[in-house]
Amino acid sequence: MDDLDLSERARKLFAGPIDFLKSAPGLEFLPDAEAPEVAFAGRSNVGKSSLLNALTNRKTLARTSNTPGRTQELNFFDVGQPLTMRLVDMPGYGFAEAPKDMVKRWRFLVNDYLRGRQVLKRALVLIDSRHGLKPVDREVMDMLDEAAVSYHVVLTKADKVKPTELDATLAVTLEETMKRPAAHPQLFATSSETGRGIPELRTAIVEAAAV
Repeated sequence: MDDLDLSERARKLFAGPIDFLKSAPGLEFLPDAEAPEVAFAGRSNVGKSSLLNALTNRKTLARTSNTPGRTQELNFFDVGQPLTMRLVDMPGYGFAEAPKDMVKRWRFLVNDYLRGRQVLKRALVLIDSRHGLKPVDREVMDMLDEAAVSYHVVLTKADKVKPTELDATLAVTLEETMKRPAAHPQLFATSSETGRGIPELRTAIVEAAAV
C-alpha cells in the first residue's frame, strides 16, 4: 500500500465509528487483547485530550480538564466497525500536586501495561512545543526503551510558538530521540487548533497498527 492509499485509509478509518470502550484502573480491568493498540502518553495539560479529539474529528471523545492529573486510568477507545484497532489514553504524568501514592500507582499501572500488553504496537509521547523535553518526559521514554515499545515523539500546540522556535525544538528533540533504542525517527509537530500534522499522525497510527 503506497502513502496515498494509506493516508486515505487512515482518513476514512478515523472518520468512521469511534467509541469509548472502558476505563481500566488496574491490569485486571484491561479489555480482551483482540485488536492492535496505540497508546498516548504525555504530561498533564500537554493537550492529549485535545489531540485525541482532533484525530478523531470529535469534540468530546476524550474529556479535556483543567485539573492536572485528573485521569488516573487507562481509557480505551474502539476504532472501526467491525473493530479495527484501539486507542489508549494513558494517565497524564508530571503533575506536581498529586500525592506520592498516586504517582507510584500511576507508574506501576503504566509500566505493567507497557511491558505486558502483547497487542500494543506503538506509543505516542506528547511534548508541549513551548517547553520541549523535560526530565519527566525522559523518564517515560526510558520506560518505553526498557519495555522495548516503539514510540513516536509528537510535539503538541505547535501553533503556540514561532516557526523558528518550533524548528529549534524539533531539531533538539530529534537529536535526542535518535540516541534512543525504541524511538521512531519520525517526529510530528501538531496543532489541535489548526489541524497541523493531524493527517500525517493519523497515517502513522494506522501504519503502526498495521491494519
